[in-house]
Amino acid sequence: MSTKLKRLLFALLALCLLAASCGDSDDSSDDTASGSETSSQELEGACGEGATKVGFLYVGPKDDFGYNQAAYEAAVAMGEAAGVEVIHAENVPETIEDAVPVMEDMIAQGATILFPTSFGHFGPAVEIAKNHPEVCVVHQGQLESSLDAPLDNLGTYFSSVFEPVYLAGIAAGSVTETNTLGYVYAFAIPQTLQNINAFALGAQSVNPEVSVIAVSTADWCDPAKQAQAAQTLLDQGADVLTQHQDCTKTIIETAENAGAYSVGYHYDASELAPNGWLTGSDWAWTDLYIDIVETMIAGGFVDSPYNGDYRIGYRDVDAPFVAFTPSEYGAAINDDTKAAIDEAFQRFFVDDDGDGISDFSVFAGPMQDRDGTVRIEDGVAPDYVELDNLCAAEAWFVPGIEGSLG
Repeated sequence: MSTKLKRLLFALLALCLLAASCGDSDDSSDDTASGSETSSQELEGACGEGATKVGFLYVGPKDDFGYNQAAYEAAVAMGEAAGVEVIHAENVPETIEDAVPVMEDMIAQGATILFPTSFGHFGPAVEIAKNHPEVCVVHQGQLESSLDAPLDNLGTYFSSVFEPVYLAGIAAGSVTETNTLGYVYAFAIPQTLQNINAFALGAQSVNPEVSVIAVSTADWCDPAKQAQAAQTLLDQGADVLTQHQDCTKTIIETAENAGAYSVGYHYDASELAPNGWLTGSDWAWTDLYIDIVETMIAGGFVDSPYNGDYRIGYRDVDAPFVAFTPSEYGAAINDDTKAAIDEAFQRFFVDDDGDGISDFSVFAGPMQDRDGTVRIEDGVAPDYVELDNLCAAEAWFVPGIEGSLG
C-alpha cells in the first residue's frame, strides 16, 4: 500500500469515527466552551491555519539528556524548517492549575498551535482545546479517543518506541554476566509498561535466563529518587541499568561509576558513559513535527490523521516518518550482538501479504503476564492504539519481570 493511499485511508477512517462519535453522543455540545457558538462545520480546517507562532510545553528542562531535550531540539528544528516562531515553556507541571495558564499566555502571544508534550499534560490540553476552538492542540502520548466526544481542534500522536527498546534488550541480554537487568521507571502508563515488557522480551530472546527488576520512582525527573533506585538495583545484582525517566543523566552516571552497563532512553547520552554505554532508543521527532505544523498551517488539520490518535511504528512499513531510532553502539557490543540486533530489526519490515503492516510484532499472541493471565490471545497482534488501551485497562508485566507495578 502506498504512503499516499494509506494516509488517505487514515483520514477517511478518522472522519468516519468523528461522525459516528458525534452522532452517538447526546451531550457533545458540553465539550464546546461556553460562549462559543462556532459550529464544527465553520471550524473545519480553521484551527492553526496560517499560523506564525507555535507553543511547546515541557515537563522538565530542555537539557535533561532525555525526553524534554529530544522534544526541544526537534521543536527548534521544526520552527526553522516551517518558518514559524516557537515559544518554549520548560518545567511545566502536569496540572490544569499550572499548565493551562502557560498555554493561555502562549495564545495571548499569538500562538495558534500548541504541543503539550508530557503524558500528564493531556487534561490541560483538553481544557484549552475546549476553550479555544481557533487553536490546534496536539498532545504527545495520550488518546483523544478516551474522551466522551472528539474535538475538531484536538489530536494526539506518538510512536511505538518499544520496538527499539526491544532491540536494546537484545544488547543487554547479550552482555549481562549476572542475568539481572535493572529498569527504573516513573509511572505505570501504557508506554512505560510496553517498554519494560519489550526490553525483557528482547533480552530473553537471546538469553532465556535473564530477569528484569523494575523499580518505580513515581516521578519523571527526581535525581535523588533515581540515584536511590539505581543503587537498589545494583545492590540486587543488576549489571545493566536502563530507564523510562524523562531526565536520564543520573541513572547513566550511577551505572558508569559502579562499573555497570547502561542502556539509554529518549536521547543519545553515550558521552556520559564512555565505558558502560551499550545502546539506547532516541526520539527523532523533527520530521513528524514539521508535517503536523505544515498540515495545520495549510488548514488541513481536521481532514488529517493527526485529528484523532495518530500512532506510527516500525510495523508500518510504508510509514512516511520514523520518530525514533536506535542509539549508537558502545564498545561492549561485539559483532555477533550487532548481527543479532540487525536480524531482529529487519524482521520489522517483512510484509509478505502486502498489507503495509509487518508480519512481526513484539506483542504477538499467545502472551501471558507474569501471573499466568492471558493478555493477548493466540493469533492476535494488537496495533499500537489497541496496545495502549490494553495496557491502560490494567497494568501487567510479562514473565521474568520482578518488582512493583506502579
